Amino acid sequence: MIGTTSSGSAEAAATGPDASPAGATGDGTGAATTSRAVAGPTGTPVTLLIADDDEVTRSGLRMLLAVQPGIVVVGEAADGVEAVEQARLLRPDVVLMDVRMPRRNGIEATRQLLADSADAPKVVVITTFENDGYVTAALSAGASGFVLKRLPVRQIAEAVRVVAAGEAILFPAALRRMVAARPLGSAEALPRAALTGREEEVLRLMATGLSNPEIADSLTVSQETVKTHVGNVLTKLGAQNRTHAVVIAYESGLVVPGCAA
Repeated sequence: MIGTTSSGSAEAAATGPDASPAGATGDGTGAATTSRAVAGPTGTPVTLLIADDDEVTRSGLRMLLAVQPGIVVVGEAADGVEAVEQARLLRPDVVLMDVRMPRRNGIEATRQLLADSADAPKVVVITTFENDGYVTAALSAGASGFVLKRLPVRQIAEAVRVVAAGEAILFPAALRRMVAARPLGSAEALPRAALTGREEEVLRLMATGLSNPEIADSLTVSQETVKTHVGNVLTKLGAQNRTHAVVIAYESGLVVPGCAA
């Protein structure tokens, strides 16, 4: 399980304990939910680009992630402009994107990357603080999730693999805290009239960090039905992925920070 409660840094975790099994839900402490840990979207290694303006952090992440199973680090970038250029050149599966970088920050770099093409790389935001206001903006720009730099490297690697497979990395408690610190967006951001009652219910469960199988169990419906509802929610909200949909749900007021779904 990818979590935000670990106190060990990525650099110190090369010989640390293994991460907990994927598939557990957020526990309200900032733990993230993933549905499974995978080697890659097609069983092949996940190619990764690391973008961070701090050379020590960037080099440390590259060294540690390069030896993780199922991951091949194909390049580095020292700022947002270079991140976009290298992503276009190297075509990685995933970009591990810092948000505070010179020339172009990670938010704008993410937005530009994802606007480039339908097969743009997935973006995982990596940050020092879980209450960083930039993170919600990056998620709104289309990032598939975020991880904290202090996490054990095996958990960061798991996040990269999971996102490469099309899943999202959600930290429900941390996301609630971040959105709570931001003004609510316009109610028009969530066209409630366009969502059916069941679709709103599915969106609320998504906001708690539940995976599709867990939502199916909660609603006593098939996973295929949940998949259809999730697809409808993303389409109606104009969300780039389920993480973006959850941000919209919080910022529109459908889901109230600090309250259960």
